[in-house]
Amino acid sequence: MSLPSFLEVYRGLIATPSISSTDLSWDQSNQTVIEKLSSWFEALGFAVDIHSVAPGKFNMVAKMGQGEGGLLLAGHSDTVPFDEGRWNFDPHALTEKDNRFYGLGTADMKGFFAFIYEAAKQMQWQNQTKPLYVLATCDEETTMAGARAFTAEAPFKPDYCIIGEPTSLVPIRGHKGHVANAVRVTGKSGHSSDPALGVNAIEIMHEVLFALMKLRDELIKRYHNPGFAVPSPTLNLGHIHGGDSANRICGCCELHYDVRPLPGVSLDALENLLRGALKEVQAKWPGRIEIVPLHEPIPGYETPQSHPFIQDIESLCAMESQTVNYCTEAPFLQQLCPTLVLGPGSIDQAHQPDEFLAFEFIDPTVDVLKKAIHRYCF
Repeated sequence: MSLPSFLEVYRGLIATPSISSTDLSWDQSNQTVIEKLSSWFEALGFAVDIHSVAPGKFNMVAKMGQGEGGLLLAGHSDTVPFDEGRWNFDPHALTEKDNRFYGLGTADMKGFFAFIYEAAKQMQWQNQTKPLYVLATCDEETTMAGARAFTAEAPFKPDYCIIGEPTSLVPIRGHKGHVANAVRVTGKSGHSSDPALGVNAIEIMHEVLFALMKLRDELIKRYHNPGFAVPSPTLNLGHIHGGDSANRICGCCELHYDVRPLPGVSLDALENLLRGALKEVQAKWPGRIEIVPLHEPIPGYETPQSHPFIQDIESLCAMESQTVNYCTEAPFLQQLCPTLVLGPGSIDQAHQPDEFLAFEFIDPTVDVLKKAIHRYCF
């Protein structure tokens, strides 16, 4: 049986929709793309297992070789939704133009599995001493349920892990976490001509905002890591909505905010700070302020630059490792082994209309993956 080419695998991945979204009108199963990946890697000689994470959501683990340790190459099989009307190309078709591959998931990051496939296809496996694992997860773009489930039940412990998010082939050794909450204020509506008739939720939210802005300054003073371009945690007030008419006392107001904690900042400690910041306002307005997580919190992650794994990959890439502010599945997979993030394409293309990956990444990515496989599996 002839094996499909790199381009055929890449095209098949992009042509198979697997959108993950908290909006159920967008959310899709990733089953078909997982089944395609399974068939391709089985054809290369990998032993493949598919694991159900939730209804319609699956992880795939493929294994080549025997023994302990080895290398795990990981990525997520889902994409974000796309902006209808803002794409000049079909999001679910691989379009080649201007020395670029256009399509949803070309950079972030279904396309990475085509690079793993091509590197594995070119390897000579006769003298393999440790296993190579390939992990494809579900729902990274929403809950990270796939990475959480895999880490909780992983039947093996690799020596090292590389996650193929788009880093322009720059090794990433650390990133901040992500905590996002909604603050819901319930007042009492009434006619605006008499404030005594109601309780204005916007006015209470004003007190909430003041308390959170004080906390933002406190986070900057309390935590600092010079290894990051933004060296302190950030607290962003991202969305607010309240009221419905100028002549009504606002009965409900809701704020969404996020915090990007540094590696090493305890999520429990951060939760205590966030809730503590609003304690006085809640005591003043009992029963009217509710704090609700928008998703499960994601911790920061860092592998020390002095670690031999980081130094090895820096040498393979001929490039010094960096840190970034966006999130990946690394905090979960690092629970199993030292982990870094390294992949083709630019993070600037992630979640953007006309997402693309430049042809210039093809050969260098396959080359780096082959060298990493040889270094850690032979």
